[in-house]
Amino acid sequence: MASSCVSYEGCNFFRQRLVLSTLSGKPVKIRKIRSKDDNPGLRDFEASFIRLMDKITNGTRIEINETGTTLYFQPGLLYGGPVEHDCNLQRSIGYYLEALLALAPFMKNPLKAVLRGVTNDQKDPSVDTLKATAIPLMKRFGIDGEGLELKVLRRGMPPGGGGEVVFSCPVRRFIKPVQLTDPGKVKRIRGMAFSVRVSPQIANRIVDSARSILNQFIPDIYIYTDHMKGANSGKSPGFGLSLIAETTNGTFLSAEMASNPPGQGTPILPEELGKNCAKLLLEEIYRGGCVDSINQSLALLYMTLGQQDVSKVLLGPLSPYTIEFLRHLRSFFQTMFKIETQKPEEDGKGGQKVLMTCVGVGYTNLSKTLK
Repeated sequence: MASSCVSYEGCNFFRQRLVLSTLSGKPVKIRKIRSKDDNPGLRDFEASFIRLMDKITNGTRIEINETGTTLYFQPGLLYGGPVEHDCNLQRSIGYYLEALLALAPFMKNPLKAVLRGVTNDQKDPSVDTLKATAIPLMKRFGIDGEGLELKVLRRGMPPGGGGEVVFSCPVRRFIKPVQLTDPGKVKRIRGMAFSVRVSPQIANRIVDSARSILNQFIPDIYIYTDHMKGANSGKSPGFGLSLIAETTNGTFLSAEMASNPPGQGTPILPEELGKNCAKLLLEEIYRGGCVDSINQSLALLYMTLGQQDVSKVLLGPLSPYTIEFLRHLRSFFQTMFKIETQKPEEDGKGGQKVLMTCVGVGYTNLSKTLK
């Protein structure tokens, strides 16, 4: 088996490599992880991610050298079941959740993961945005039913965290191919402005300023305010906004912003945050496509693993993360996508779109057959 080991250098795209290694069953070796840094090797949040991968699999072998600059990861079987994990506070729960979204349908037992840590920060997709965009996307690929849900029990802002979410997902024997080529027109905008350990009035100020921009674009806007109190509000103060545009064809495009952690950077006014987030959403709508930027790689993964049939998805401009993900898909699954750029429509609406086509590898969930 050692011959088919996939090797990489550096700490980039760390999660992609471990997730694809686990799905393909190919071991992966990553060398020179921050070997030039003053503080070389794996960071705490990466070590925490490896522990999470170990919890959801059975028989995974992990070897790390003394300095933490080389990692050998030989994946076991995806086992699932109930899992609890305290995520490292350097990254938000979204960092860990994105990997679980990719792996959960292929477990032996339905996954029920309780993750604790930071729910909203400025680096990773927040739990709210993943709930509003990734979950509907999974349903499109036939991953749905009773068990699929993502709940925010407590919010936690950096640096203290203290948030808690529950993600549960049913297992699937296979993933169905999709044809998502017409995103449709934006029909409504929904959002959620949250505030923890600050005045609840802040959330209302965010809503008013976001609406001042979005109302020029569409009348059907509803932004909830979520002010969690007491133990449910985590350990640090903060506020933020998550916006979702929904189209006539059931596409969800998202944008979000969170306030700076106390003592880091200049404090941002709620009004500014609301306006900036609204502009980000308009930019995401301009980019367009049937899947928003943060979920591009999830959609491409499901397309790759789908039944042996053609899947097509229209995306907005590919993010650098997605482009690297395509390279990784080729290394682990030998999948090549046909990529056709499409000119924006005549009336000059929207950015340049990319039509992604591939034939699924017919990935079946082996552990589901062995009862």
